Amino acid sequence: MHISGPTAGRRVCAAVIASWVTCSTALTGQIPAAAGGAPTPSVPELDWRPCVQGSPFDCATATVPLDYAHPGGRAVELAVVRRKATDPGRRIGTLLFNPGGPGGPGTVQMPQNYEAFPREVRERFDIVSWDPRGVGSSTAVDCFATSAEATAWNASKPAGVPVGARQRAAVIAAYQDLARRCERHDPELLRHVSTTDTARDLDQLRKAVGETQLTYLGTSYGTILGSTYANLFPGRVRAMVLDSDIDPQAWTNHASDTDPRLTTFLRMGSDRAAAAVLDRFLTLCGSTDTAGCAFSAGSPKATRDRYGQLMRRLRAHHVGEWTYGRTVADVVSSLYFVHPGWTDLAGRLWDLWQGRAPKPSPLPPPPPVPHPNPYVGEEQAGAVLCGDSPNPRDPAVYPAMEEAAAGRAGDAGRFWTWATAGCITWPAVAADRYRGPWNRPTAHPVLLVGTRYDPATPYANAQALAGELADARLLTNEGYGHTALTNPSNCVKTYESRYLIDGTLPPPGTICRQDEPPFPAPKPVGGMATGGGGLAAATS
Repeated sequence: MHISGPTAGRRVCAAVIASWVTCSTALTGQIPAAAGGAPTPSVPELDWRPCVQGSPFDCATATVPLDYAHPGGRAVELAVVRRKATDPGRRIGTLLFNPGGPGGPGTVQMPQNYEAFPREVRERFDIVSWDPRGVGSSTAVDCFATSAEATAWNASKPAGVPVGARQRAAVIAAYQDLARRCERHDPELLRHVSTTDTARDLDQLRKAVGETQLTYLGTSYGTILGSTYANLFPGRVRAMVLDSDIDPQAWTNHASDTDPRLTTFLRMGSDRAAAAVLDRFLTLCGSTDTAGCAFSAGSPKATRDRYGQLMRRLRAHHVGEWTYGRTVADVVSSLYFVHPGWTDLAGRLWDLWQGRAPKPSPLPPPPPVPHPNPYVGEEQAGAVLCGDSPNPRDPAVYPAMEEAAAGRAGDAGRFWTWATAGCITWPAVAADRYRGPWNRPTAHPVLLVGTRYDPATPYANAQALAGELADARLLTNEGYGHTALTNPSNCVKTYESRYLIDGTLPPPGTICRQDEPPFPAPKPVGGMATGGGGLAAATS
């Protein structure tokens, strides 16, 4: 049920402001007092220490209220990580980072992706992230007594997309079992892991690191978190970069719980987006040779045909543990990261075409933190997504919904239909959900980054969010993959750095491009390329 499948995932994926706030690109301004009269929780103390001996990262634990309406009641703990500014003499402040998910453990993903942050940002900001409440090494939603129980539960359902009535029934039964386990384990926690709760935690962390206003970077799910914060605390926004955006109307079902017709991701258009990216993957793969893309059949059409034949074969006969359903899930998630994800995916598809079970990709090295591989079971993402965002509760509607999505988006439609299957029987609704309005004037403008071919959060969502927020500038990343942070563009990094450092926004309509194409061009052979008398031809 994760929106994003970041690197770490492969290791284990308000009240009205009384006064009008003037928006400007200068990063200064007064913070209006929050209205509403709710009790104010105490600011958490962060006792920073090296995460492990010799680590460049510091770790701490923040204590925050489970329920902000009753700050004197039960508390939860947040695991927090920091990397200090590398040029302390020019340090500006602290950048808080959420890596997405929902359910992404920031204490793992920020250290793993640290080098992807723009150099000037690393030099001038302490970068701080955390495992959101309910996740990872924070007070976590964990509905199993042992890891063996969790493994057995996961094995009780088919991997990836279910095929046929029997597998669909197995998926629904597995999530019914998970819901019962979670409701028995800690029902109170399930009601207080919402995006709104985490936005309030983010404001507590802002105070804890000594900032009067928030400087923030959120990717994927982190963009709905940032949008929520910007509308709960509009006067406290110093600078906010939202990369790979979620349309808040799609997330909240237009602030309605009434019989949602589609799942969260189908409302977002993730099915069509992933289908478009898959088509580009196959087109670009077929436009090069097998040295550049192992799955190439010599032309875009032949490569698309080969993919279709492979999927039909897998529906009839799996290759080892590689079923059709597992392969579809692997294809969609592998489109998130162009390098090396697309090359690795092409190699796995070629293995399957040859009738061989692909070898697993090597895991990234663990970051130097105390818990580099925390438990991040599906119930952690589900607690946020299902508690926050309305999804159809009748399992009988899913087969028809799947076929409709497959009709417009092929395999990707099937994947994104079942990505929220856990919400069918989820036992809790969040006690505190922010559902709009989304246009409260912020102290400073927000910078949005939308990637043209994003398989999870479509570019149209970035356009929609730009229209929802009171003052936002959209920077278009002409490229592929999920998040510009992990699919780098020096152009995007330059604009992000200028904005985060001094508030300078890119000119309206600015378009950036990624640094490297997904696949290399085919090497020319013969002809003029080798000194001969004819035109060079591409190898097949």
